[in-house]
Amino acid sequence: MSRIVSVNQLSKTLGNIRVIGNVSLDIESGEFLAVQGPSGSGKTTLLGLLAGLEKADEGSILIADKELTSMTEDQLALFRRYNIGFVFQAFNLIPTLNTLENIALPLYPERMNRKDMLERARKAAYDVGLSERLDHYPNELSGGEQQRVAVARSLINEPKIIFADEPTGNLDSKTGEKIIELLHKLNREKGQTFVLVTHDDKIAKESGRIIRLIDGRIEHDK
Repeated sequence: MSRIVSVNQLSKTLGNIRVIGNVSLDIESGEFLAVQGPSGSGKTTLLGLLAGLEKADEGSILIADKELTSMTEDQLALFRRYNIGFVFQAFNLIPTLNTLENIALPLYPERMNRKDMLERARKAAYDVGLSERLDHYPNELSGGEQQRVAVARSLINEPKIIFADEPTGNLDSKTGEKIIELLHKLNREKGQTFVLVTHDDKIAKESGRIIRLIDGRIEHDK
């Protein structure tokens, strides 16, 4: 395996609180890694920093040998578009767009023609088992289906790494299990790296590696 993420002495302060303190870690390409810890331990902040959604105060983040912390906002947006996928707990779908259009959303800055855009979205929908729901709007989908749309949207540009923040947090346990099975399937078949925050011990134990945060620091990594 080759290393896809290298983090060195990463720190982030919000107000007077040091949310992330001197975190260093490496992630191998193709890993399926879970981040755990109590509320307020810095899990979501760490994920946001790694995904380039938040700026670190100190330290460095290399993803695919590119230094995120030295990029401008424009450079970072471009890098994220092609290298990073993000799955939010709250789905973050556009209510006025159907399944296919929501999945295709990251392609709009590409200025590709609509036919090619929707064809790629259709392929991503197939990968997550949504081929029969392409014309449905978010309010016509179950929670599990909405999360599948969010997963497909994160895959549309074939990113090297996908970050997921409590992807089963708004789902019942059975639906949540299906989403995690889907992520593992994509990890095996496409070789993409997955890093997910979860409170669920069962989900964490099914991951290849668990990092536990306490007060913004890595307590253990196994």
